[in-house]
Amino acid sequence: MARDLVLVGAPTSAGSYAPGQEAAPRVLRELGLIERLTAAGRRVRDAGDGPLQVWAPDPQHPRAQNVEAAVRAVKAVADRVAAALAEDADVLVVGGNCTVALGVMAALTASDPDAGLLYIDRHFDLNTPESTHEGALDWMGLAHGLDLPGAAEPLAAAFARRPLLAPDQLHLLGVDPGEATAWEQEQAARLGLRWGSHTDLATAPGPEVTRALGALPSGALAVHLDVDVLDFTDAPLAESTGGRNSGPTLDALSEVLDTACRDPRFRVLSICELNPARAAGDLSVLHRFIAGLQHALRAIP
Repeated sequence: MARDLVLVGAPTSAGSYAPGQEAAPRVLRELGLIERLTAAGRRVRDAGDGPLQVWAPDPQHPRAQNVEAAVRAVKAVADRVAAALAEDADVLVVGGNCTVALGVMAALTASDPDAGLLYIDRHFDLNTPESTHEGALDWMGLAHGLDLPGAAEPLAAAFARRPLLAPDQLHLLGVDPGEATAWEQEQAARLGLRWGSHTDLATAPGPEVTRALGALPSGALAVHLDVDVLDFTDAPLAESTGGRNSGPTLDALSEVLDTACRDPRFRVLSICELNPARAAGDLSVLHRFIAGLQHALRAIP
């Protein structure tokens, strides 16, 4: 029998470049996410949302904007995910920006120190407030999980375990190396991070995800998805609009999620950087996205 599935909302864009992602949990619920998951044979419990946070400029912390708010948001995620795991449920987290993954892994590693993270994202997310001037924490999440030099202290120190993650707990899929800063390239090489490219994920999604899953630890598995990995012309969903005519289609990504969520180690799927306003010209893409989640998280007799 399939485990219960707990839905956790993380309606925050505090660590983003601009508002938008905070609306994703509400919009996906309104479009029938829970009903579709229930129709797929899962018993779904809605654990509600963490704090609603809408991005605003933070001139007091220009290189780590809204860091205190981001810490509150990821701690709220950690608390809700931990409660669901304690009840032996699987979890779907809808963010929000990519710092949400830190809250997921704080909860998962507390119950299973050997947990692994499949990180599907166009970016390495290895920047720190010292390596880039832009100040948006949503492409700095893994840097803080790995406690890289120059990380913002409140976020790097937010959890009981520091560093929260070790390099061998990670495998990244869908990375566009052309989008990486020089710092990120240096850190990925120094740490020996395992990753696959956005081109490979687009052309061979099945082999790519199988290879990545085979390299992760034997403990519990979290899957993190930043929707900017998608070809924006096929699926205009992401806060970032740069991934045009490159990266996987939504159909290819759905194949990846289906394989990852069928893995016996799977416990948590987090969805981030989805800005519903991007789909205003093609609302069907939101329904297609929900259908992909429904298929990936369906109960298997």
